[in-house]
Amino acid sequence: MPDFFNPFSGTVPDRKLTHDELLRALRLDIAGELEAIHGYMAHADATDNALAKAVLTDIANEERVHAGELIRLLGILTNGEEDGFLRQGTLEVDTLAAKLAAPAPATAAVKDEPTIGSLRTTGA
Repeated sequence: MPDFFNPFSGTVPDRKLTHDELLRALRLDIAGELEAIHGYMAHADATDNALAKAVLTDIANEERVHAGELIRLLGILTNGEEDGFLRQGTLEVDTLAAKLAAPAPATAAVKDEPTIGSLRTTGA
């Protein structure tokens, strides 16, 4: 599990973040949202209490929205560069998925020659 160093644990810096520091902070925030989703869903999966399961799942879904907001903000602040990397990753997975979903290549025609299996006799 990621364990990022939090440079602002318990304090606020005495200056404003630089642009690069803000980008790093947003990535840390995204990781935090993903970690929260993981935790809430694990807790929801670990209980039979219907109300707790529903509340925890709802909170996890809210964290997904937060992750989306942060990812979009990161894309805007990087002038689309981050979006380009995300699109590249999506295309790489789509390419692999298409390869795996492709039908197997046709095999050579099988001759009607006897095989070990066809030479066996079965007894009743």
